[in-house]
Amino acid sequence: MKTQLSSPLFIGAFTFLTLLFSLMTIAQPQPIAGLKLDKATLTYPGETHLKNVHQLTFGGDNAEAYWSFEGRSLVFQANYDAWGTACDQIFIYRDVTRIETEPKRVSSGLGRTTCAYFLPGDREVLYASTHLGGKECPPAPVREQGRYVWPLYPSFDIFVADLEGDIQRQLTHEPGYDAEATVSPRGDRIVFTSDRSGDLELYTMNLDGSVVVQITHDLGYDGGAFFSPDGEYLVWRASRPKTEEAIKKYKGLLAEHLVEPTDMELFVARADGTEMRQVTHLGNANWAPFFTPDGHKILFCSNHASERGFPFNLFLINLDGTELEQVTQDGAFDSFPMFSPDGTKLVFASNRNNGGTRETNLFVADWAE
Repeated sequence: MKTQLSSPLFIGAFTFLTLLFSLMTIAQPQPIAGLKLDKATLTYPGETHLKNVHQLTFGGDNAEAYWSFEGRSLVFQANYDAWGTACDQIFIYRDVTRIETEPKRVSSGLGRTTCAYFLPGDREVLYASTHLGGKECPPAPVREQGRYVWPLYPSFDIFVADLEGDIQRQLTHEPGYDAEATVSPRGDRIVFTSDRSGDLELYTMNLDGSVVVQITHDLGYDGGAFFSPDGEYLVWRASRPKTEEAIKKYKGLLAEHLVEPTDMELFVARADGTEMRQVTHLGNANWAPFFTPDGHKILFCSNHASERGFPFNLFLINLDGTELEQVTQDGAFDSFPMFSPDGTKLVFASNRNNGGTRETNLFVADWAE
């Protein structure tokens, strides 16, 4: 499938591809000077942390791939004509050691879905879906010159399905946007984003949807949160409008169920919201953070060094914001990194090796310190 530049790609607040491809309409990204993809290793020079890279998908738009607790399977969202999707749906990649030409769809096929994650035991997954608001894919926002926004569909709620795709239960019931859910490695809590307070905040809840606790309270978008390996901390992306103009713009977009994701930094806090602090002060968009296996660093996606909005690459940073290190050297897009539970492998989404198309595929690599 060749994705047209006017097509909405991965519409949903947990992905950045719409923004990336909107920016690409302004100017085509060029490979970083002197760097060329090694087709044998699927790496660029300087990507020393990535070993034995394997491509898992070969067409469409695939992203947000997250490991099962046992570390062999992935759950991810994809939009690919060959798999019969009209918009983003959730799929299971059962075994990353082999190529699966058509992974099993586990979402209902109705509405739009996003942000899937395995539950403990690996027999169920949770994901957000708009299907209660209608069987069709909800419309993408009208794209205006100079405005790059994510839609916050009020019909998004969080559901649990078994691996056959049958919905077992609904976890959120509040009016408005509920999505971006991930599960603690302890297997006891879920963190998610909701606008139930009138702002986009982080909340945690038990696996059955009970005992909901608001974690963030500052004005701005808080989302895309993940727990640390020991379940003690959270890392997430956030915008913090400060000026009168920025606050007015943020609130105006929120009233339209939209958010502009072009200025975001990374924050960490204890899982109960205490000891909150800002990690990055880089500018532009810093997002898709994930703790390293030892819990001492954050691996994340950023375009902070990009003058025209791209490329997006992966970076490492200490929890105190020191020792920033670039991990990938792509000329377009690398994001959504996630370490396997044993810390030995990394899955990520990338535009590399796509033959010059707009396709985004999943890659898995051995992680080298």
